[in-house]
Amino acid sequence: MFCEQLCINHLGRPEAKGISPSKIVRAIRKQYHNNWIVDNLPSASRSEDDNDTYTKYFHGFPIGFVMDKVAYINNHFNIELEYHQVEGTDSSPEYRIVRFIVEPFSVAHDFTASYTDDDDDKKGEVDASNSGNFRVATIKNPIASCDYSIPEKNRKHTNYSMVTKAGPGPQPASQKVLFTYDVKWTENKEVSWASRWDIYLTMNNSVPNKIHWLSISNSLVIVLVLTFMIAAILIRNLRRDYDRYSKVPTDEERIEDQEEFGWKLVHADIFRPPTYPMTLAVCTGTGVQLFCMSFLTIVFAAMGFLSPARRGSLVTALLILYVLMGGVGGYAMARLYKTFKGKSWQKATVITAFGFPSLTFAIFFVMNMLAISKESSDAVPFSRMLMLLLLWFGISTPLVFFGAYFGFKLDAIEFPVNTSNIPRQIPDQPWFMGPLFTTAVGGVMPFGACFLELFFIMSSMWMDQYYYVFGFLFLTVLILLVTCAEITVLFNYFIICGEDYRWWWRSFFTGGATAIYVYGYSFHYFKQLESNSPATYILYFGYMALFSCGLFMVCGTVGMLSSLWFNKKIFGSIKID
Repeated sequence: MFCEQLCINHLGRPEAKGISPSKIVRAIRKQYHNNWIVDNLPSASRSEDDNDTYTKYFHGFPIGFVMDKVAYINNHFNIELEYHQVEGTDSSPEYRIVRFIVEPFSVAHDFTASYTDDDDDKKGEVDASNSGNFRVATIKNPIASCDYSIPEKNRKHTNYSMVTKAGPGPQPASQKVLFTYDVKWTENKEVSWASRWDIYLTMNNSVPNKIHWLSISNSLVIVLVLTFMIAAILIRNLRRDYDRYSKVPTDEERIEDQEEFGWKLVHADIFRPPTYPMTLAVCTGTGVQLFCMSFLTIVFAAMGFLSPARRGSLVTALLILYVLMGGVGGYAMARLYKTFKGKSWQKATVITAFGFPSLTFAIFFVMNMLAISKESSDAVPFSRMLMLLLLWFGISTPLVFFGAYFGFKLDAIEFPVNTSNIPRQIPDQPWFMGPLFTTAVGGVMPFGACFLELFFIMSSMWMDQYYYVFGFLFLTVLILLVTCAEITVLFNYFIICGEDYRWWWRSFFTGGATAIYVYGYSFHYFKQLESNSPATYILYFGYMALFSCGLFMVCGTVGMLSSLWFNKKIFGSIKID
């Protein structure tokens, strides 16, 4: 197929000083790319400069380029499809596509089109430079700018533009533009169907890999700095506290002269149940369920069980694992709620089974109805939504009740110290130990450990880019969780040193504060989407709010459980009279 005519499109007025550029010009200047897919295979882009010809198997191909401060549109595409015959089909040959390469050009086509006017059915002819809207347009062949009679050696490819010695120059991104394409089929016997994705994951990705390594290095530095800081503060201070609390008075010293202070004074209140114990237990159970779902999905993906070639496999794995982890979430909720001496175990189990899933499904239903109203290809049909409900009510809910049953059958978590009947009065705290300040500061370092990798994750979610470096993602998530645990334990120590025993919710919010920064970062990232549709705003910020809510549950649970382990350790190491 040679120089097939695709369409004519009016791209807006020409660029001029003092006039706001069109949307397509802004997209070109921001280096937007086309991401085409054929047979579930993303397009690679082939380009050529003065020295070499190279093919990029990454992020599709650019929609245009800027030369001499003028934006040009790529409006002609050489499409090369490489295929491979399936083994054992010699009698009745079957073929599969193993390569999809697009070579974009910018060609100022010289054409004349016959068209049907929008107001009447009168046909006429219009030159490409004239104004007006086309409803039906047919280009009169042949197009002079598609004349390939010029020898190949006389054609020069530069900056994605096709310039010939006797042909036209590049096409500015304005006025009426004719889009054309060529298709070439080539048999490739070297690449098999099973290995067609290998080159996408290994070739021409040195720059992204450097960024991923930079992200890991940045995260490791944050973790090491935080670890050394915690070691310097906690180990020194705890050793001093242990020496003071374990000191045996001599005969010359009077016991009443030894004034106790610090975290030992709250030993009778440190494990007092928090306010709203059922809510905390339900949030913890949900966080454990989401943590197990996310961790197992990343592990399976890093091991190669979830391939980017199977679009939607990652989402399917998340849903299946969330359903199967319902028993773990119910068990964690029951153990903690029984430790808080809760009595309404039926109510707590029902909230665990229907609380977060109901919120998720309600937001998803509204977002999906909006996508259907806009005729989006990402809309989920009602049959799939019915399947989700069956998984929720048929598998996840029974597993939550099953796990909660075993959790309530076991004994409550034992603490090293007893809790008094009358709560201790809490002294006034300095402003820098207030809940808002500790929550705000507690989320900075965990967010700093993951924000570089977060850019690639959001690009895969909102810009149709393939994410496949799950090994980097596993390390990033591990560093994120370790950082959340360390910063929460540090603030927990400061809190109890101030004789404030209300650490349960404080630890949960300090750990979960990372999600607040992630949602704030989504506002900054939204500027790259270049959208002015209200539906896009609702879909983007609605789904990002849901994602941030899940991250809040996971990080908050990690922070709270880390503080619980720390408090049990330090209070179990001292002698209480």
